[in-house]
Amino acid sequence: MPLPTSERASTFTRGAAVLCLALAFASCADGGGADLATGDTDNVATVYTAAFGALPTGETVTAYTLTNRGGTQVRILDYGAIIQSIRVPDRDGGIADVALGYDSIGGYLQDTFFFGVVAGRYANRIAGGRFDIDGTAYQLARNSGPNHLHGGDRGFDNVLWQAQPFQHADSVGVVLRYTSVAGEEGYPGTLDASVTYTLTPGDRLIVDYAATTDAPTHVNLTQHTYFNLAGADAGDVLGHRISLNASRFTPVDSTAIPTGELAPVDHSPFDLRAPVAIGDSIDDDHDQIRLGGGFNHNFVLDRDGTGLVRAARVVEPRSGRTLEVFTTEPGIQFYTGNRLDGSAVGKGGRPYASRSGFCLETQHFPDSPNRPEFPSTLLRPGETYRSTTVFAFGHNG
Repeated sequence: MPLPTSERASTFTRGAAVLCLALAFASCADGGGADLATGDTDNVATVYTAAFGALPTGETVTAYTLTNRGGTQVRILDYGAIIQSIRVPDRDGGIADVALGYDSIGGYLQDTFFFGVVAGRYANRIAGGRFDIDGTAYQLARNSGPNHLHGGDRGFDNVLWQAQPFQHADSVGVVLRYTSVAGEEGYPGTLDASVTYTLTPGDRLIVDYAATTDAPTHVNLTQHTYFNLAGADAGDVLGHRISLNASRFTPVDSTAIPTGELAPVDHSPFDLRAPVAIGDSIDDDHDQIRLGGGFNHNFVLDRDGTGLVRAARVVEPRSGRTLEVFTTEPGIQFYTGNRLDGSAVGKGGRPYASRSGFCLETQHFPDSPNRPEFPSTLLRPGETYRSTTVFAFGHNG
């Protein structure tokens, strides 16, 4: 089932309307930046900078802790552009960290689960680790069975980004930049990429991606945080209630590569259009559920145009915490941490067992470079890749 023409539009050029929507979430005033406040000043949005260990090369990893006026905190690392923690209140004002991860850089250096990273140059999978551009074949690293996953052996999650914190009126953030040279992990073209994290007064974390290239290449960036709205140490997420704004999904083969079908979700475990507990259908007797060991699939978002659209809403009933995801992307990968097996010992020395977190990875579809019927991920010189995702935190009651 091919996509309508309107859904095949690339997001590499984005109109002013999308930018205005993102700014509306930020509630930022014009007029540029201000001197950064540091520390825990009451009723002032701050950025606090501190060392977070060192790489084997001796380079220092820096953590940027963004705090808004209400006390919500997001900590960003310049290594991997990682979201290391997200501290938000519940319905009673209790604060908890809702992002899985590690207490020190050592955990991230050994990590194989992509906790909190920006995945790239191409997030998700490319079949056989290869694609053609203008008649030239390119072979990428194959780091997931026969396929390429999340940028290869040394993707954007394993590099040190250049960071610049900022403060605008009542919003704070950090811009991270990385130059991926031509040939890195097999990709053509030198890619100049940036990720901007902005924390707003309304507990919205805005993630803006941008990239340019000097030769045709493919690019698809996403944020790979594992969320547990009850708290990162609270056990499984099966009681969370989720809804996705998606009437179709992309079924996969035994190596998690899309078959090319855009299958309707009707009468299947993938019909998440109305709120449902994650655990209600995660073990259903369905061939796609069996292949993924639960949910690990790309959903085709219902949208009209290329602006921000609500992609997902999640509610954790005990704490009342909520998460809504808005994006300019055509798809979202819903992953329920099925492959977590306790081998990753996270914050506070807690092993992360299966299904102790979920990911909502906004994206173009897996294997788009080999699927001309999917929205294009091809970026050419003179074009700018732009993508925005908003994680909006709140609580019921």
